[in-house]
Amino acid sequence: MKVDRVTAEGRNGFTGYGAGYVAVNGRHIERGVLVRPEAIDDWNVASIAQLAPEHVQQVLAAKPEIVLLGSGARFAFPDPAVLAPLYAARIGVEVMDTPAACRTFNILASEGRNVVAALVVD
Repeated sequence: MKVDRVTAEGRNGFTGYGAGYVAVNGRHIERGVLVRPEAIDDWNVASIAQLAPEHVQQVLAAKPEIVLLGSGARFAFPDPAVLAPLYAARIGVEVMDTPAACRTFNILASEGRNVVAALVVD
C-alpha cells in the first residue's frame, strides 16, 4: 500500500508498506528497522518472538518518548519482561501490527513527537 503524505524536509515518514517491506521516504526496506523522524537504523529482529534485551537496549539508546512496536503483518505481543526496561524508563510503548505502526508513526511525527517505530518486517 502506498501512503500519501507530506514529509517535512529532512524528516522521515512512511510512504508505503506491504508484504515483506516498508518504505520510508520512498526507500524500500525489507528487514527489521528502527525509524525516528531524523534517522533510520537497522534493527536485527526478524520476528516478535525473537525480540531480546539487546534489541530493547537499541531502542532505549534513541531516547524516545514513545515506541511503536510493529509486530509484523499480524499482531503479536512480546514477552512483557523483555519490554520492562522501556517501562522502567517511563517510555510509552504501543504494540500493533507493522502497517498500523507505520500509519501511527506518521501522525505522531507530524505532531513533532519524539517517536520511534521499531518494526518487524515480514
